[in-house]
Amino acid sequence: MRSVKPPSVDALARSLADTGLPHPLLVGAARTAIAEGDPGEASQRARRHARLMALALLQPVINATGVLLHTNLGRAPLAVAAEAAYTNLELDLSSGRRGSRHAHAAAMLARLCGADAAIVVNNGASAVLLVLAALAAGRGAAVSRGELVEIGGGFRVPEVMEQSGARLVEVGTTNRTRLTDFAAAAADSANDTVLALKVHQSNYRIVGFTESVTVSEMASLDVPVVADIGSGLVDSACPWLDDGPPSWLAGEPAARQTLSAGAALVTFSGDKLFGGPQAGIIAGRVDLVEKCARHPLARALRPGSLVLGALQQVALAYLRRDGQAIEFWRMASAAADELECRARAVVAECGIGEAASMASVPGGGTIPGAEIDSFGVVVDGDCRAALRAGSPPVIARVSDGRTWLDLRTVAPGDDRRVAAALSALG
Repeated sequence: MRSVKPPSVDALARSLADTGLPHPLLVGAARTAIAEGDPGEASQRARRHARLMALALLQPVINATGVLLHTNLGRAPLAVAAEAAYTNLELDLSSGRRGSRHAHAAAMLARLCGADAAIVVNNGASAVLLVLAALAAGRGAAVSRGELVEIGGGFRVPEVMEQSGARLVEVGTTNRTRLTDFAAAAADSANDTVLALKVHQSNYRIVGFTESVTVSEMASLDVPVVADIGSGLVDSACPWLDDGPPSWLAGEPAARQTLSAGAALVTFSGDKLFGGPQAGIIAGRVDLVEKCARHPLARALRPGSLVLGALQQVALAYLRRDGQAIEFWRMASAAADELECRARAVVAECGIGEAASMASVPGGGTIPGAEIDSFGVVVDGDCRAALRAGSPPVIARVSDGRTWLDLRTVAPGDDRRVAAALSALG
């Protein structure tokens, strides 16, 4: 019995051209499939490998999980369109001389926060790292034991402080910290405490027999207060929303109010409640911001023009008080009855599942326990894998043996795609 000759690598790769992948990737898929044996099934295996390559590429997905700031899906949704062009990133157009990349988006952010100045780095952890390195390297930074949190990706505040060169001065206890604890640490010359750090407990809560120190109380200390508010709410009054702040935001610290309460600096993320790209913002006193900007780490942590341009775009929307232009706030503020109408239309179009009420969550380690009334589509069984395999992939969640697709996190223009994905389930 004659053995089947393996197919040509090039011919097999060319047969996969309809996948849209570049030829070198298809050659890799073909070689892998041939090496796995059984030439008669090489074509099928090569197509499967090509499909897996396509799924591994960074690409748009439809978030139907109901988690507004889904870390695995890039947190805040953001639409950025830019033509191929140079920018005045570090050029002062008025004088024609070299300018600063902090004169654009950072200046708008400072205005939003009611700050003297601001600087942008590549993420929230970098903002804390730079502040500590610039202001407290080799010296003490006082932090409540109840705020020594671990943030996403396993990064812990004590470890960030260690990398910055600042020395951690723990005050109070896990559940109770008083102003006198901070004052004692600042007065003890052995601590050499040069700042007090307040860290937002973004992803957990301590309840019961507790006590904590507010920023306004900490402002009475003889050292500057740095408040890491984490999630990036700009103003607790939410002037960009027609109906004002939603109830689920109650108690969330905001940059403008935190600075007004006496913080010397605030730090926060750009891709959470701010609704922009991944970035870290430092805003507050001009002398302290300038120290951060002059530190060698500032160059290593700085973002490029694409991130700064996106931040500026979002900041300008805030200044126009146009919350509907910021996708996160458009989704977060959508009325449940509007979502119900959309859900019923999706069910009518695809003929599968049922419209149902559900609860969305902010996500991203923001406001744990908060829920937002929502509406979407529920289908029987676990359909997540089939929905992910579509184009574009639809990401849903499963509960009680049913698949839930929450339309709060789906753009209205994607409703027909969701309906098509559900129809394909058969």
